[in-house]
Amino acid sequence: MTTIADLSEDRTVEGVFAVTKKERRRTRAGASYLALELADASGRVEARVWNDVELLDRRFEEGDAVHVLGRVESFGGKLQVQVRAVEPAEDADPASLTPSLRRDAEELDGFFEFLASEISHPGLVAVVGSFVGDSEIRGSLRLLPAAGVDRHHGYAGGLLEHTVGVATLCRETAQLHPRLRFDLLLAAALLHDVGRIRELRSGPSFRQTEEGRLLGHVHLGLRMIEERAGDVEPSVLAELLHAIACHHDRPAARTAEAAVLYHANQLDAQAATRPVGDD
Repeated sequence: MTTIADLSEDRTVEGVFAVTKKERRRTRAGASYLALELADASGRVEARVWNDVELLDRRFEEGDAVHVLGRVESFGGKLQVQVRAVEPAEDADPASLTPSLRRDAEELDGFFEFLASEISHPGLVAVVGSFVGDSEIRGSLRLLPAAGVDRHHGYAGGLLEHTVGVATLCRETAQLHPRLRFDLLLAAALLHDVGRIRELRSGPSFRQTEEGRLLGHVHLGLRMIEERAGDVEPSVLAELLHAIACHHDRPAARTAEAAVLYHANQLDAQAATRPVGDD
């Protein structure tokens, strides 16, 4: 069986993949075709179904695992699979057929708990602890990407990896600059992307939920925190929510902690995506 990492131009491909995107389109001449994205643990690739479209379209849906036979071509400088045959792969788990964490999940979980344990402010301990102690949330951190499949940390578990990365950067920055309010900054870093849990569906497609499409992860995260923030003083809660609300909006940051969180978020995203050497 072929993996996506093994693909090369002018090669026959036969393997089991998850369908992460499926769209019915038309050529300029008006003929129907299927535009797909296929994924396995080694990566993602675009694919097209040009022939027998009506027949093959009925065999699978977005999110399914499928057995694909086709040929690899180059289009626009990128590899693309021209699908000749496709059948449901009923024995395969689609969620397992997606790129996953670059680091060990158990190790990252341990770092997440360690970072949370560094907070000493009682109110912030309570609100962060309510997330750390929630098994459903902890599971979602390991199953969801940080920002969708087309952006940084766009793989299962990317949300946990990015959260730990941003929180670690903030922790180190606070140690270099003792004027920063350590507990506030670390709590904001650990919770800054928690809204992704309500914004994104589980794999393999990681599509937005309806409320995620309408409200976005920042707004959803603020709501989730407010729901659990009964023991946080109003002034501290306002600072926490402000930092999280601004983590994609540098000009809106009114505190040093909010500005640091913005830059830590950007730094971790850039470090994970920008080319290195021959990439």
